[in-house]
Amino acid sequence: MVRYAKQRFTGIKLMGSARKNSRSSGLSSSPGAGGARFVLCVRNRHYPASLELRKVYRLLSDEQASRHHQVRVIDESGEDYLYPEEYFVPIKLPQAAERAVLKGI
Repeated sequence: MVRYAKQRFTGIKLMGSARKNSRSSGLSSSPGAGGARFVLCVRNRHYPASLELRKVYRLLSDEQASRHHQVRVIDESGEDYLYPEEYFVPIKLPQAAERAVLKGI
């Protein structure tokens, strides 16, 4: 038996010109004070090959995605894709940890 689930923009990669101004959600991807923003993966249902639980991911700016309760992160493939925002929680890294994570990207 095959079950189909409704996907909401997940896996769609929008071009930069398609991104427009909008109101932001709780996971605003605009970096504060010029720094990068990071999220922790807390759920990976339907995406076990793309997302690792308890792994830190860099959050990229995408206001259109946030209107649809999606976030754009760089996943295990090294590409940025949209995922449901409930799969992540925002985190603040110490400067040394932030530098180490960014160096690894």
